[in-house]
Amino acid sequence: MAPVVVAAGVIQGPDSRFLVSQRPRHLHQGGLWEFPGGKLEAGESAFQALQRELSEELGIRVRQAEPLIRVPWRYPDKTVVLHVWRVTGFDGEPEPREGQAMRWVDGVQLAALRFPAANQPIVTAARLPDRYLITPEPAGPVDGFLAALDRAVANGIDLIQLRARSLDDAAYARLAEQVVAHLGKRPVQLLLNAQPSLAVSLGVGLHLSARRLRALATRPRLAPGQWLAASCHSTAELWQAVHKGVDFAVLGPVLPTRSHPEAGGIGFDRLHALLREVPLPTYALGGLDPTHLDTAKAHGAQGIAAIRGLWPPGPRKH
Repeated sequence: MAPVVVAAGVIQGPDSRFLVSQRPRHLHQGGLWEFPGGKLEAGESAFQALQRELSEELGIRVRQAEPLIRVPWRYPDKTVVLHVWRVTGFDGEPEPREGQAMRWVDGVQLAALRFPAANQPIVTAARLPDRYLITPEPAGPVDGFLAALDRAVANGIDLIQLRARSLDDAAYARLAEQVVAHLGKRPVQLLLNAQPSLAVSLGVGLHLSARRLRALATRPRLAPGQWLAASCHSTAELWQAVHKGVDFAVLGPVLPTRSHPEAGGIGFDRLHALLREVPLPTYALGGLDPTHLDTAKAHGAQGIAAIRGLWPPGPRKH
């Protein structure tokens, strides 16, 4: 049976709240919440279907949108493929043109709503930023490292992985405690690249290496609202991440990196081929910087993950 192909839009208002609507009771997955959209008609592109559906459902004219995620999903009775766009420009004021219930919700409320299973990766992708900073190895006084983190946050970074392979477990734990205390209550999501127990004890997120992902039996009991991520290098590892309850992944290297220029990279076309078959928000990794953001998104990535490409330079010396 051919899959049902759908275009859907993630719409945020000026206050950053998300627009969701409720499926009519008589439809498949009726009564659950969803992102506005509908089936592609013959000859339509996904973007054309998005424009038509949001005009019919909400009375708005979509001017600009960027790809967010492609979700292939198999239900017991049907297979769907969702082409999801983040709507970045539209004319008009959304209103329920088809009698559907409609609601504006913040990120916490969004995560608490009941969605069809195929929509869960969209809920995650909608809440994630398009840049994921991976810290370089700490060198020198910790105050300099923390000051660089401050500059990154000031530059708009709000998703950070604390990676420090040169430190033993005890030294890493001390650094993690300092970073958690330093960031305080700022709206930044921190993920530790360490033993799951440390992330649980400090109440922050966790980034699994490919080795830790393979060894993971069940999802760690992280604090509410904290992300679980993983490093992946193949479709098999991406599916492993999905089945183990990982929220998002990084995949690469996409381009040659400064540390391993001889290794090459999989390239954006291969990235796209790997990501299109797996319902998991995934950042492109390897040799990337903000100039690659649009290309990464166009090839199915959530955005970019980077060390050098996102770590801020030191302050200028006078």
